[in-house]
Amino acid sequence: MSLNLAAVKVGGVRYNSPWTQVTILGFVTFCSVGMFSAVSGLGAGGTQNTTLSDTANGVLYGVFAIAGLFAGSINNVLGPRLTLSIGTMGYSIYIGGLWAYQVHGTQWFLILSGAILGLTAAMLWSAQGSIMMSYPLEKDKGRSFTLFWAIFQLGTIVGSSIALGIEAHSELPGVSTGVYLAFIIIMITSIFTSWLLLPPHSVIRGDGTVVELEDAISPRQEMKELWALCKDWRMIALFPMFFSSNYFYAYQGAIVTYLFNGRTRALVALLEGVGQVLGSILIGQLTDNLPFSRRKRALASAGFVIFFNCVVWAAGLGFQVQFKRDDVDVRGVAVPWDWTVGVAVGPIILLMAYYMADATYQGLAYYTMSSLTNEPFKLARMAGYYKGVQSAGAAVSFGMDAVKTAYLGEHLASWLMLLVSLPLCVVVLWGVRDTNYDVEHVTKVEDISTAAVGSVALPAGHVVGEHVHEDNKSVNENVTAV
Repeated sequence: MSLNLAAVKVGGVRYNSPWTQVTILGFVTFCSVGMFSAVSGLGAGGTQNTTLSDTANGVLYGVFAIAGLFAGSINNVLGPRLTLSIGTMGYSIYIGGLWAYQVHGTQWFLILSGAILGLTAAMLWSAQGSIMMSYPLEKDKGRSFTLFWAIFQLGTIVGSSIALGIEAHSELPGVSTGVYLAFIIIMITSIFTSWLLLPPHSVIRGDGTVVELEDAISPRQEMKELWALCKDWRMIALFPMFFSSNYFYAYQGAIVTYLFNGRTRALVALLEGVGQVLGSILIGQLTDNLPFSRRKRALASAGFVIFFNCVVWAAGLGFQVQFKRDDVDVRGVAVPWDWTVGVAVGPIILLMAYYMADATYQGLAYYTMSSLTNEPFKLARMAGYYKGVQSAGAAVSFGMDAVKTAYLGEHLASWLMLLVSLPLCVVVLWGVRDTNYDVEHVTKVEDISTAAVGSVALPAGHVVGEHVHEDNKSVNENVTAV
């Protein structure tokens, strides 16, 4: 007899609640994307070959950009669990490519693995976006991002800690193969943990509404809806924000590789993860807890993100003008630096601040999309579109870095994009409704039969089918929450 996870309830915690599902989603990405982010935070994928790393990343994000446009539709046809499981598979393959390069110098496999990861990552992030943005109640969407992002970035922190533990006593410029093996083992577990998620029809919000009765949509209908999304003026206005949202990673990864040795890069990656967690907490509190209407909270949050990012990038400019790509020393000390060098402290803190600002930027992007609709299918398409456009920007930035563009030029290009895109985001937020519940259909458990959702745990005070068959109310009492 199989265990029905949708009916599991321990105390006041339901397995089929949005919070539990977002938590599981966070741990899936903890073991996959989080480990990948830890490797990325090492600079050049932990190698010293920045050109090869840029090429592999350029291919990765180029494929991601194309696949991302259709990944939301794939999610809507296959369902989020299968889409997410397939999406996790490419990460271990990519780290295997880095391992093969370190051991055998095999460049072609690393580039191929980048292409594979681009395809699978698009699927993962479309499923992730749909779950994280559509499952929670409107009042909880900012904190849903915080919960997911913090768990996901804990993967970066743990992965970086593993790398730091292995590399702490190493003076080598690159990262050892043992680091890659540890990451591969952890990443493989995410393929299986993704199946712990429930289908949308089994997830019940705290107000008794069902996330979505349909688990999938027909391919023909999906293509029509995807075309409609691409023509939406709000998606066009958000294009610059999406394009620039990962653009700066190539620049930041390049200066980490240039400035620090292997073990210090592991420390930097760990602190970058800490910065991401802090930034996600900050933006989640602003978007959900400010004492204003949703529209005013969104606008106030956007104002903060603009201010905070300008402060951090201005500080970064002050540091960047002190060195160029071909300099053999920075601030009078030869590079690469070790963390024991006094001049390294300030730049390490700056890099942590960069990633804290990044989390506020990503959080605002997700909150903007989730404010436009509550429908899972629409949000899956938006998430795919977002990640596709985001990856196109990343592909351009890694290509820019691969041809040895001046660091100052990369910095200014990244900052300028942020300055252009954020006001356009404000334009979209200006038209956000205080709620979408009055314009979009919602289904309460009281309005459907038990056959539609199966045997599920319910929030207190709700009964499946109560309004469908009043005379059968006693039959339904067995699924009433206590």
